[in-house]
Amino acid sequence: MATRVLHRLSAGVRLGPTGLNASGQAHLIARSISGPQDSWFKSLFVRKVDPRKDAHSHLLAKKEINNLYKIQFHNVKPECLDDYNELCEKVLPSIHADPEYPCELVGTWNTWYGEQDQAVHLWRYRGGYPALTEVMNKLRQNKDFMEYRQERGKMLLSRRNQLLLEFSFWDEPAPRAGPNIYELRSYQLRPGTMIEWGNYWARAIEIRQHNQEAVGGFFSQIGSLYTVHHLWAYKDLQSRENIRNAAWQREGWDEVVYYTVPLIQHMESRIMIPMKNSPLK
Repeated sequence: MATRVLHRLSAGVRLGPTGLNASGQAHLIARSISGPQDSWFKSLFVRKVDPRKDAHSHLLAKKEINNLYKIQFHNVKPECLDDYNELCEKVLPSIHADPEYPCELVGTWNTWYGEQDQAVHLWRYRGGYPALTEVMNKLRQNKDFMEYRQERGKMLLSRRNQLLLEFSFWDEPAPRAGPNIYELRSYQLRPGTMIEWGNYWARAIEIRQHNQEAVGGFFSQIGSLYTVHHLWAYKDLQSRENIRNAAWQREGWDEVVYYTVPLIQHMESRIMIPMKNSPLK
């Protein structure tokens, strides 16, 4: 699809006596990388941020709430996947339901397409880093959880996690009735491009909310840096295809794709199935 946009826009560019000119609806605009003037694209968006003023975590994250997210990727031994799922279904909901822990299990899934025999867990800590520290300290004193960790370790090939903040222009993930499939689209951005990504997606999310498929948008703080995760919900693979194709008929989507593709170093898509006790069904 991105190729279609590139072809359409490049078709309107021709070489003139003073350089590149554009005909039709395409416009080629050079951005200045020196000087104090604002970038040209700022006029396109309602929400504008200036990367020179503050860290991108302060500019792009929600200020009215202090949520921190942790995403966990567990690669499970194939022969242990059923036992692993059963173990998680016994222990993780009890932590989610206990008011002594200032954390919530947002969702828990198995990867269907993408990395096989993988589990993905998304946690929210209301209160930021102090809440995370409190939960970790309490879990070390929780006998059932420590037994769970020991048993879980026998079933895993590898594991990794990231600490995330949520973009201010995405809605907070909320429990959702099912059945649904979920797509986690992960983007490794070029360092220094997070603000530009946020400016474009502040507009793009309005285009992609027509079917309420947007679940959450996050960017990393600890772990692999300059990583963005977008979480989407669909009824099935065909509805995913239909919804994504329909976005190309809405004004502005082709521009978003055209200008954000160069910001990406690597991207990955996972199709995930919720576990039985996942709040996101």
